[in-house]
Amino acid sequence: MRKPDEMERQIIARAQRNGYLFLVASLLAWSLYESWAVYRYRDPLDLRPCALLGLAVLVQGFSQLVLARRAVTGDPDSHETGPLVKLVVMACAVAAVIATAVAALVMLGVPG
Repeated sequence: MRKPDEMERQIIARAQRNGYLFLVASLLAWSLYESWAVYRYRDPLDLRPCALLGLAVLVQGFSQLVLARRAVTGDPDSHETGPLVKLVVMACAVAAVIATAVAALVMLGVPG
């Protein structure tokens, strides 16, 4: 097993980006369909697509911030405090998503 060269890493990164974009587009379409079904047919609300979409976006954003922070660690020209503020905001967003999910489950009457 060998390490991929620059071109292979670029191809892998593009393939992963395309897979992520497909995931986000699919979950967005599913979320919109579920919202429409609740409005149109009074179906029960299914939070799975919304939760998965929110978590996928949060994981991607959080990973990007952590990797960017690691990349500039030790560089005297970098501003390491900027990504730290973004990490704190991202952690607050994660907490808000979790609190929203718990509140939605309580309101829907799902036993905990």
